[in-house]
Amino acid sequence: MDKKMNLTMLTDFYELTMANGYFETGMADNIAYFDMFFRRVPDGGGYAILAGIEQVVDYLKNLKFTEEDIEFLRSKNLFCEEFLEYLRNFEFTCDVWAIPEGTPIFPHEPILTVRGPVIQAQFIETMILLTINHQSLIATKASRIARAAMGRPVMEFGTRRAHGGDAAIYGARAAYIGGCAATACTIADRDYGIKSTGTMAHSWVQMFPDEYTAFKKYAEIYPDNCTLLVDTYNVLKSGVPAAIKVFKEMKPKNMGIRLDSGDIAYLTKKARKMLDEAGLQDCKIVVSNSLDEYIIRDVILEGACIDSFGVGERLITAKSQPVFGGVYKLVALEVDGEMIPKIKISENIEKITNPGFKNLYRLYDKETGKCRGDVLTMADETIPEVEEYEIFDPNAVWKRTTVTNYTVRDLHVQLFDKGKCVYESPSVDEIREYCKEQMETLWSETLRFENPQTYYVDLSQKLWDMKNELLSGKK
Repeated sequence: MDKKMNLTMLTDFYELTMANGYFETGMADNIAYFDMFFRRVPDGGGYAILAGIEQVVDYLKNLKFTEEDIEFLRSKNLFCEEFLEYLRNFEFTCDVWAIPEGTPIFPHEPILTVRGPVIQAQFIETMILLTINHQSLIATKASRIARAAMGRPVMEFGTRRAHGGDAAIYGARAAYIGGCAATACTIADRDYGIKSTGTMAHSWVQMFPDEYTAFKKYAEIYPDNCTLLVDTYNVLKSGVPAAIKVFKEMKPKNMGIRLDSGDIAYLTKKARKMLDEAGLQDCKIVVSNSLDEYIIRDVILEGACIDSFGVGERLITAKSQPVFGGVYKLVALEVDGEMIPKIKISENIEKITNPGFKNLYRLYDKETGKCRGDVLTMADETIPEVEEYEIFDPNAVWKRTTVTNYTVRDLHVQLFDKGKCVYESPSVDEIREYCKEQMETLWSETLRFENPQTYYVDLSQKLWDMKNELLSGKK
């Protein structure tokens, strides 16, 4: 896979036809504002984890149309020559703001905002959505699975089930941000420093006359890190006894057994008893095989003796709900220096957008450090740390909340200023640690797998009034 592959043309075709249309109608340089946001948390959860900003930054820094791209577009007989010449000399000039990677995010919040010439701000929609939707989906799923494991390490084992190479690599990155401790994806270790790990396949065991021979040879080759797969034939009758015999003879460091099938709760309890009776209390038990947060939670409640988990297809594909659903909507235009808000109206309330150029603030309780909620304001507003502050439910005018004893944080950081990158992405380890810290600010009610408490994302008085005027047709 070519890490330097030009992705400029990885876009929906209508982004190009609209761009050409803006060019031909003289609207190309009109200043537009777009927000990316999502409407529902995957799996009915209470929060999502933002990931993928670093890859968005890399994409925007390298936007360039090649001569091959120009010739391909010319062959479609749809685009004027002046537009193709514009693409040949394309230079990104937009302003971009985003929430930092690893931050818990909630429906209808502007994850990322773009301001700039509409011909550019519209064009980049596809890659922004593709990148953030995918990684945020996997990071969110990983967070749920890691929490279900209750402190036990979770390894991301999904490379072979991912939907292509990029999905495997960036999925491993997102899973690590969300809470996984390691990955089976070797290239993710090379490129991002995420620890790669793995044991053996059943084929290794089958290549030898019996399990004992296979395990002994493996222990000879890897005496410092020896985890043996014990379910090729019969876990309790042959697999675990052969592993015990090898461990006692070879005395490798960091001993472990792995189970990849069967009744996990029953087999791990039996295996743990056999290992302990053999004096191998330090031997770890790893389990894998189509796990998710619910199975992990349940086997732990059943008393399963497990030290770590390997989670594959249901993590790397977010199998239970494999679409994040982020959207990219026009929220304002700029005319003669004045911001003109735009709104999308629908009979479906959740599809009504929050108009205008906005700020996003998170309020924290001073005593507990927990999140009280988020507030959307107009861009020229700030939230003062005063004795009381009143906010409004965006869907119900009669619902108002007065917040007291709080601190405020502006969640947006600037990525690009007039096309120049002004942001340096943290390392993936720093993002992961930041994510862990931010998760601790959420209330347990928000973290429930079933029927979580809805997190408040409210509007300032000024933004509410402006939205209401647009909805009522007064503006």
